[in-house]
Amino acid sequence: MSASETTGDGIVEPQGFSHVRLTVTDIARSKAFYEQLFGTAPGSDFSDQIDDPTVRDDPWRTYGGCSFTFHGQTLGLRPVAPAGDRFDPDRVGLDHLSLRVSSVDDLHRAVGRLDAAGIAHGEVTDLEPFGLVILSLQDPDDINLELAAPRPDPARQDD
Repeated sequence: MSASETTGDGIVEPQGFSHVRLTVTDIARSKAFYEQLFGTAPGSDFSDQIDDPTVRDDPWRTYGGCSFTFHGQTLGLRPVAPAGDRFDPDRVGLDHLSLRVSSVDDLHRAVGRLDAAGIAHGEVTDLEPFGLVILSLQDPDDINLELAAPRPDPARQDD
């Protein structure tokens, strides 16, 4: 049985991720970072209400956060972490967030754009056993983000 086949014994058959929400310390700072990273404004944004004392308890206003949606998947930001708190991948919860891009060329273009924006990042790294090539960077709360492209198929020859 291949990795893409299922036995039918699972409780659900996931089709991918609907959304991921990251807890952040400073919504204005995080929103600006992700706007710059994605090149677009959030589709849903209640961050202008962050000073309203009722917003942090209101799921309909995403607790004063915002969200970015692309290709049917959403990344939300929730500003409820205390100031000064920092992400720790060694605690229960999120280790890192990997965002898929179309090609390795996109990763190399991202390096130039990240450099121009003054955003520190790792090297473009080939993870052959996983079929991916990645580029890592940290968001303002030190959450590790990974841009991931499918590894080029060496058997495929472009003319």
